[in-house]
Amino acid sequence: MRLGLIAMSGVRVRSKALADMGVTLPQFVHRGEVIASLPSLGLLTVAALTPEDVEITYLEIDTLPDVGDLEQFDLVGISSFTARIEAAYTLADRYRAIGVPVVLGGLHVSLMPEEASAHADSIVIDGAEGAWPELMRDFRGGRMKPVYKGLRKGVFAPDAYVKPRFDLIRGRDYNRVAVQTSRGCPIDCEFCAASLRITSSFQQKPVDLVVDELRAVTEAVGTAFVEFADDNTFVNKRWGKEFLRAIAPLDLRWFTETDISAADDNDLLDAMREAGCRQILIGLEGTSQADLAGLDPHGWKARRADRYMEAIDRIQSRGISVNGCFVMGLDTHTPETFEHVRDFIRQSGLLETQITVLTPFPGTPLYRRLHREKRLLADRFWDRCTLFDVTFRPRLMSVDELEAGARWLFSEVYSPPEFARRRRRFMEIAKQRRRVA
Repeated sequence: MRLGLIAMSGVRVRSKALADMGVTLPQFVHRGEVIASLPSLGLLTVAALTPEDVEITYLEIDTLPDVGDLEQFDLVGISSFTARIEAAYTLADRYRAIGVPVVLGGLHVSLMPEEASAHADSIVIDGAEGAWPELMRDFRGGRMKPVYKGLRKGVFAPDAYVKPRFDLIRGRDYNRVAVQTSRGCPIDCEFCAASLRITSSFQQKPVDLVVDELRAVTEAVGTAFVEFADDNTFVNKRWGKEFLRAIAPLDLRWFTETDISAADDNDLLDAMREAGCRQILIGLEGTSQADLAGLDPHGWKARRADRYMEAIDRIQSRGISVNGCFVMGLDTHTPETFEHVRDFIRQSGLLETQITVLTPFPGTPLYRRLHREKRLLADRFWDRCTLFDVTFRPRLMSVDELEAGARWLFSEVYSPPEFARRRRRFMEIAKQRRRVA
């Protein structure tokens, strides 16, 4: 039996004005390119859940092949980002047209199962653990069902966990490889379309399993930079310190996403530095308590806003750069907000920053609210879920003002002279740290 596992990769900004800016402001598209070029950890996990006697081919496709160029398989599994799900559907339709059964999975499919089912013989929702082995048995028995539901909890338990098949990417050219240590994030921001939507609660992988996966990555692709594919790696500070002690001897260089509370624990920050952390992305979202009001159910981020500057300084003083993520178009934002964000970035000393546009991903509380308020520009706009394209009507400005303000902010923040200025400041901070040490 031949199984094809296909990741529909690549994310393209739809706005021509923004796409053109990427040519002259490389930082504008850099982070998006990094995310889009990571191997599909979900499909590598599916491969590990597949019986050993099945021949597996793992592919990453950026451009849709013609029907005559499709590689032949007995079964195809396809996964993609929301921004490329329409292309994934087209690929699935082409395979089905030549008689190859198709399974669709991934976060978008889990959130929009009826839509996805129109393009597949079967769909997997809520993750592959607990679902894929049953699907494979049923397929071989000629009785594959239309829907398989994975585990929403216990995905890292001994009877469910598998180590992703990193061997399938051996010899390929990746500048980063993803490893997961957890699923979910308890902050639960309204706009978040991450793994909390397909899991019942925050779930943490045992440290020994993560270490084993990191060794497998090194064996497969050498000393690639590791990106921990988590929504919030250091929610559990006690687990975090145990984890950092365990990976310190591996001599890795890595990036992750976590929340601003990491700055509260000096021992954790020191351990991150010693374990090879080079950068953390933190969702700051806005610059003030007023900006962040109502962003999460418990007002967690709003209560932290007045300490952002101090926290950034404490993290970067360890030589760990902070990639501060801001979301433009929140309900409290006005045309004046763009200048406030620019000024905050300059004053804070952030080395890198990620400016995005509020995006109502399907299945999120934000999508449901904006749909209820009749503020969506269209009911279905998946190819514009790029984090840069505007898909809704802001509350306190027009669509044109949001688009123009975002372009202005990109030009201010991502210009080569501005990044060089931030880099000089960060290097000076790192030098001072080394002198003190």
